[in-house]
Amino acid sequence: MSDLAKENNETAQRSELHRKIWAIADDVRGAVDGWDFKQYILGILFYRFISENITEFFNSAEHEAGDLSFDYAELSDEEAEEDFRPGTVEDKGFFILPSQLFENLVKTARTNENLNTDLANIFKSIEASAIGYESEDDIKGLFEDVDTTSNRLGGTVAEKNKRLADILTGIAGINFENFQNNDIDAFGDAYEYLISNYASNAGKSGGEFFTPQTVSKLLARLVMDGKTNVNKVYDPTCGSGSLLLQMKKQFDQNIIDEGFFGQEINMTNFNLARMNMFLHNVNYNNFSIKRGDTLINPLHGDEKPFDAIVSNPPYSIKWIGDKDPTLINDERFAPAGKLAPKSYADYAFIMHSLAYLSSKGRAAIVCFPGIFYRRGAEKTIRKYLIDNNFIDCVIQLPENLFFGTSIATCVLVMAKNKTENKILFIDATKEFKKETNNNILEEKNIKAIVDEFRNRGEKEYFSRYVDIEEIVENDYNLSVSTYVEKEDTREKIDIKVLNKEIEETVAKIDKLRASIDRIVKELEDE
Repeated sequence: MSDLAKENNETAQRSELHRKIWAIADDVRGAVDGWDFKQYILGILFYRFISENITEFFNSAEHEAGDLSFDYAELSDEEAEEDFRPGTVEDKGFFILPSQLFENLVKTARTNENLNTDLANIFKSIEASAIGYESEDDIKGLFEDVDTTSNRLGGTVAEKNKRLADILTGIAGINFENFQNNDIDAFGDAYEYLISNYASNAGKSGGEFFTPQTVSKLLARLVMDGKTNVNKVYDPTCGSGSLLLQMKKQFDQNIIDEGFFGQEINMTNFNLARMNMFLHNVNYNNFSIKRGDTLINPLHGDEKPFDAIVSNPPYSIKWIGDKDPTLINDERFAPAGKLAPKSYADYAFIMHSLAYLSSKGRAAIVCFPGIFYRRGAEKTIRKYLIDNNFIDCVIQLPENLFFGTSIATCVLVMAKNKTENKILFIDATKEFKKETNNNILEEKNIKAIVDEFRNRGEKEYFSRYVDIEEIVENDYNLSVSTYVEKEDTREKIDIKVLNKEIEETVAKIDKLRASIDRIVKELEDE
C-alpha cells in the first residue's frame, strides 16, 4: 500500500471511530460524567478487543488444522472448558468462555434484564482466569474502573442496562475490520479523542493523562536514532502507555529485545496502560507495568539499566523532597548533591531516569521550560548534569501540543556515552501544523527535528551545537533561546523610502492646508 493510500485509510478509519464514539456519547450524554464515560468506552472497547483476539487465536489454530468452519463463538461453554481452557492462560494470559464473548453478549444486550450484572460477572471471570498464573498481576483489576452496577449509569437497573446496551451496540458498530491490521492505533485514537473532548471536565488536566501520538512519535525516533536494537524500553511515568507503545509502532518489534517496562501512580492510567499492551498484541510476558510512586517506591530497580527511556512526567508537581532525609542517600539522587525542591519534582524524575539509563542508552523526556533556567537546587542539579556531560540535546517544542495546557514544552535528551563536550539546542517552535483544538507535529516536522538531532549541522534560527564552556559562562542556563537566535519576522523598513514618503505626505498636507486657508478667506470676504 502506498504512503498516500495508507494516510487516506488512516483518515477514514479515524473519522469512523470519532463519529461512532460521538454518537455513543450523544446516547448517554447528561447521564454519565464525561470523565467516567471515558472509562466505560475504553473498558468496553478493550472487552471487544480481547474477545475478538482470543476467538481469532482459537479459530486460526483450528482452521490451520483443517476445520475451516470452526467458530469458537458458537461452541458451548462445556466444550470450551474441556478442550480450549487447558494451556490457554499460559499462552494468552487470560481465558474467556464463548458465552462471555463480546459478540455473544451484544446479540441480546437490548433484551437482557440482567445485562449490568452479567457484564460485571464476565469482567470478574476474565480477571479470575489468571489467578495462580504468571499473568495474574497483569490482568488483576483491569476492569476496576468499568463499574457496570454504578448509580452513575442510572438510578434503576433498567436505566443502567439501557445505557450499557447503547455503549455495547455502539462499539459493536465500529468497523475495525481486524484490529491488528488497522492503519490507526484504534485504542490510542479513541483515548486521544475522548481526552480532547473531556480533558477540562471536572478540572482534570488532560496533559497529565496523555502524551499526544505525534509527540510520542518524536520521542521514540529520538531515542532510537542510529540504533539497530535496544535491550528494553522504560517509562517511569507511563500514564496510559502511549509512549511505550509508540516505540513498538515506530520500530520492528525484534529490535526491542526484552520488552516494555513502566510505572504509573494513577490507578485508572495503570489499568489503561495494561489494557493498551494487550490491545497492541504485547503479550503479558513481554511487558511489566507496575503501580506506585516512582520517586518514593521505584519498582523496576532489578530490571535496570535500560537502553531506551521515554517519559512525559507531570510538570512541577510537589513531592516529599528533603522532608525525607534518607532520599539524599538514594543512589538515584545522591550524585547531584541536592534533591529537587519540594515544590518542583521535575529533576527528581530526571535523576531517576539517568540512574536507570544504560551506558549506551538514550533518554528523551518532556520537560517544563522553567527547569532550564531556575536557580537554587535545580541549578545545582543542572550543573551536575552539564559538568558530567550527560545532556545531549535540548529541543524547544511549539506551544499548544498537549491537551489541557498551551505551554510550549521542551524535550531533554540524555546519554552517558557522548563523544563531544557539547550540547545541541534546537528551536522547533515553528515546526507544527495548526489544527482546531491543538497544534500537531506532522511527519515533516518530526523529520526536520530528528535530522538535525542526527546531523548537528547548525542552522540559523533553528539549531546550534554549543561548547560546554559557553554554557558555563551563561551560568548553566539551558534555555534554547539563550543559544539559538530568534528570527526577526517584522517587516524591514527602508529609511530612505520612509523619509521620501514622509516628505510627500507633508507636501500634500501643506497643499491641503493652503487650499483650506484659501476657502476660509473667500468665505470671510463674502
